[in-house]
Amino acid sequence: MKARIPKHREFIIDFPKEMDQAKADEGWEKLNQIVEDYKKEHNGQSVYAPTFIEDCEPAVKKLQEEYGFTYTIQEIK
Repeated sequence: MKARIPKHREFIIDFPKEMDQAKADEGWEKLNQIVEDYKKEHNGQSVYAPTFIEDCEPAVKKLQEEYGFTYTIQEIK
């Protein structure tokens, strides 16, 4: 799955193929919660804000340790 966050970059997260689907779904729910928390903490600011990735990357890395997914941040040209 790819999500473009913000418009000029892609934040790509891949869960291991061998991971149980229920556990992957749980991880996606927690990643989505990061987005919701960000909006609340930044007065509804969009995930397309220029600093979204930098602001949320520590929380994503913490979940990465728990769920073993990989992610990359790709520049869009």
